Amino acid sequence: MAEMGKETGKEMGKEMGKGVTAGKLASTMQKRLTRAQEKVMQKLGKADETKDTAFEETVSNFNKQMAEGARLQRDLRGYMTAVKAMHEASKRLQDCLAEMYEPDWFGKEEVDSMAEDTDMLWIDFHQKLVDSALINMDNYMAQFPDIKNRISKRDRKLVDFDSARHHMASIQKGKKKDEVKIAKAEEELGRAQKVFEEINTELQDELPTLWDSRVGLYVTTFQSLAGVTEKFHNEMGKLSHNLNDVMGKLEDQRHIKNDSKTKTPAKSEDAANHSAESGSIPKSPSKSRPSGPPVPRPPRPSPSKEGLQNDAIDLFGDAATVSMTTPSHDATPTQNAVANGSSDSGDLPPGVLYKVKAMHDYAATDGDELEMKAGDVVLVLAFDNPDEQDDGWLLGVKESHWLANKNLSARGVFPENFTQRC
Repeated sequence: MAEMGKETGKEMGKEMGKGVTAGKLASTMQKRLTRAQEKVMQKLGKADETKDTAFEETVSNFNKQMAEGARLQRDLRGYMTAVKAMHEASKRLQDCLAEMYEPDWFGKEEVDSMAEDTDMLWIDFHQKLVDSALINMDNYMAQFPDIKNRISKRDRKLVDFDSARHHMASIQKGKKKDEVKIAKAEEELGRAQKVFEEINTELQDELPTLWDSRVGLYVTTFQSLAGVTEKFHNEMGKLSHNLNDVMGKLEDQRHIKNDSKTKTPAKSEDAANHSAESGSIPKSPSKSRPSGPPVPRPPRPSPSKEGLQNDAIDLFGDAATVSMTTPSHDATPTQNAVANGSSDSGDLPPGVLYKVKAMHDYAATDGDELEMKAGDVVLVLAFDNPDEQDDGWLLGVKESHWLANKNLSARGVFPENFTQRC
C-alpha cells in the first residue's frame, strides 16, 4: 500500500504539471485508489474477479506476436547495416583495383566502368531492401503500441466494472436500504459495464485479425527480400564474370609480351653453334620461309672409283669400316637418311630418318610445335610435303611417346639448333 501511495503521488504531480483542474485530478486519483483497493481485495480472495479465458489467450498471442515482430525488425535492421558495410568494403576494394590498374593494361576502361557499376548496384540493392522489407516491417510494428495501451485500458475498465459490481452488492446487502445510494450505484455500475464492454468488444475483433496478419507480413517481407537479393546477385555475377574475363585477357597480354621478347630468329648456323658451345640457350629460328631461295651448302667431293673399291675391300678386312659420304644440303631428308643409314636404320621405327637429342628446353608456342626438355630424344620424320618445311625446323616425335604408344601421331616441329644429332 505504501508503494501504491508513492506511485499515486507521482502521478498527481504529473497531472498537476499538465494543467489539470483540482476537481478532475481528485476524481482521477479516487479512481486509481479504488482500483488499487479492488486489486488488493481480489488478490486476498475477498472479492471475486471477472475472468475471460478466451480474451486472455488472444492477449498472450498478441504479446508473442509483438515480441517476434520486434525481433524480426531488429534483425532486418542488422541485415541492412551489414549490407551497408559490405557496400563500403566492396567500394574500397574496387577503388584499390582501379588505382593499381595501369593505363596500358588490357581493359582499363572496362575495369573503371565495372567499379562504378558495382557501386551503383550496391546502392540500389540497399534502397530496394529498405523500400520492400524494412518500411513494411516498421509500419506493421507501429500498430502495436496503440493496441497495447488499449489492452491496458481494458484491464483498468474491468477492475472498475468489478469494483462497481462489488459496491452495488454491498449496498444491496446493507440493513438500511438507501434508494438514492442504490440508484447511484446502479448508474455507476451501468456506466462502468458499458465502457468495459465497448473496448472489450473492439479488442476481441481486432486481436484475432492482427494475429492472422503476421503470416501475410512474413510472406511479403521474405518474398521481397528473396526477389531483391536474387536480382542483385544475378547482376553482381555478371560483373564478376566480366571482371574474370578481363583478368584472363590481361594474363594473355603478359604472356604475349614475354613471348615476343624470347621468340626471335637465329641469324646463322654458326651463331647457333656458338650459343650451344658457350652454354647459353639458342633462339628458335623463324618459321616463315624466306622470300629468296635458300643458299645450299657446298657439296663435299664424291669419292673416286678407287676409293669405292678400297671401301669394298675394307668390308672384308678386320676393321670392317665403311666410309660414308656427307649428303649435300639440297638432298631431301629421305636421301640424307639413306646416305647416313646403315649404322642405325635397324634400330629406328618405320618412317623415322634419324634421332636427335635436345640440348636445351624448348617451350612450344604454337599448336603444331613439339615441346622439349633438355635430354629428350626425338625421332626425326620426313615432311609429307617438303615445301612445308621452314629453314632451321625439323619434324619429329619424342622417342618416349613411341616406346609407350608405338605410334608416331604426337608429332610436331622444333628448332634444329636446339638439338644435336645422336
